[in-house]
Amino acid sequence: MKKFKRGDPKVPSLFIQVLMDIAQKIQELAKAHLTDASHFVVDVVISKHKPHKVSVFLDGDSGITIDHCSNLSRALSEDLDKLDLIKDNYMLEVGTPGLDQPLKLKRQFVKNIGRGLKVVRKDKSIWQGKLTAANNETVTLEVEEKAKGKKVEIKSVEIPYSEIEKAIVIVSFK
Repeated sequence: MKKFKRGDPKVPSLFIQVLMDIAQKIQELAKAHLTDASHFVVDVVISKHKPHKVSVFLDGDSGITIDHCSNLSRALSEDLDKLDLIKDNYMLEVGTPGLDQPLKLKRQFVKNIGRGLKVVRKDKSIWQGKLTAANNETVTLEVEEKAKGKKVEIKSVEIPYSEIEKAIVIVSFK
C-alpha cells in the first residue's frame, strides 16, 4: 500500500470523494425513510474534521415539523450504526435548511413562489424581485426597474436554472 505524505494533492481529493460517497448513501437512506411524498431531502453534508458532523437537511412542500426531523434522525442513526458507514465517532443532525441557505432544488423554488428572491447568476449579475413562477427549466422574477424620471416599472425576468449560481429567499418582516 502506497503511503502518502502530508500535502500530497491526491490525499484530500480521495478523502473528499469517500465522504461524498457516504453522503450519497446517507441521502438514499434518508429518502427511503420519508413517509410523506411532500417531504424531500435537500442535502447531506459531512464535515471533514473528526468527530464527523453529519447534517441532513429536509424540506417539504408545506413545511416540515420537528417530529419529522426527530423520526428521521432516529431511523438514520439506527441505519448508520447497523451499516457502519462511518467508522469513527460522528454526530448526526437532521433539520431544515436555514433561511440564509441558498435554494438547491427546483422543488424549493416552487415552494417559495410569491416570496422575494435574490438570484446571483453565473455571470455575477444580481437580480432581486418577487418569485412569480418556477418550472422545470426556468424561474420568473417580477423586478422593479427605474424608468425615465422617478417612475418605477415592473417587468418579468426569466432565468434558466443553468444560469443560477446562488438563489436566496429574502425574508420580509412587513
